[in-house]
Amino acid sequence: MILYINSCPRSESRTDRIARALLKKLGNEYTELYLPENGLQPLNEERLEKRTGLIEKGDYSDKMFDLAKQFAKADKIVISAPYWDSSFPSLLKLYIENIYVTGIVSEYAPDGSPHGLCRAEELFYVTTAGGPYVPDYSFGYIKELAQTFMGIPKATLIKAEMLDVEGFDAEQIVKTTIDKL
Repeated sequence: MILYINSCPRSESRTDRIARALLKKLGNEYTELYLPENGLQPLNEERLEKRTGLIEKGDYSDKMFDLAKQFAKADKIVISAPYWDSSFPSLLKLYIENIYVTGIVSEYAPDGSPHGLCRAEELFYVTTAGGPYVPDYSFGYIKELAQTFMGIPKATLIKAEMLDVEGFDAEQIVKTTIDKL
């Protein structure tokens, strides 16, 4: 199963357009999780205590773990995230906060080292930037999580940048990015 995590809030998103072209190349069968309409909640004290108690019991039957299970079971993952404020939309961080569940997406060895439990062989991170793209706090973060903590061996960046800079043809840049997939 291919899981498409769409964090693009705009209906005419260039990032989503590139991601959908990638999904078509990977195969039209995928499950989309549209974060702007998902109703994600931050882990406040009450939810965190409930979650911690359930994890300590090894009880993952609560619906609060459904997104983590879905993520862990995916064979491939595509994330679309526009480049905002040198990172990505806060909804994506909120999603990660909710799915990073010890016992579902990762576990820790006796020495404290992380071991990923996710099935996915590859994670694709699709982004667009109005100016130059710097991956440190967006793709860099996602790649480190995927490979070091979640057990996903390959993380691939697909980007289109300089889309809002005068003198650059945004439509041509998007088209070229899609053609290179």
